[in-house]
Amino acid sequence: MKIIVAKTEQAIAACFPVMFELRPHLIQETFVERVRQQQSQGYRLAYLDATEGEVSGQPVALAGFRISNNLAWGKFLYVDDLVTSAKQRSHGYGKALLSWLHEYAIKEDCSQLHLDSGMQRKEAHRFYEREQIIVTGFHFARNLK
Repeated sequence: MKIIVAKTEQAIAACFPVMFELRPHLIQETFVERVRQQQSQGYRLAYLDATEGEVSGQPVALAGFRISNNLAWGKFLYVDDLVTSAKQRSHGYGKALLSWLHEYAIKEDCSQLHLDSGMQRKEAHRFYEREQIIVTGFHFARNLK
């Protein structure tokens, strides 16, 4: 099991099936382009490859994240996307990926790790609570189009 930051178009494209489980509105043909656009703004896409040995398998879990800084939190790691493939859950992959993100944030001298989660994602919320990520507020939004 290893965690890899997707940098090549091939690696990014390989993440699409898992990301689609979290973000079903995405279109496969524009996925790499959209990730590349976000990468120009600091976004990183990391995936967990559960294959042992030298041969890389398919991503089973992934995290899209960025390092940022604001007045409220100082320097922090924000998790935009965090998902384990439904067929691969309960194998510790999400826990391993979240632990990797935690260590990454510490190495980057972040003081906090943040993420938002949809109200309907009750299983994810239980997972976050088990991993000592606490609810600190509400996120509000308004559609403009």
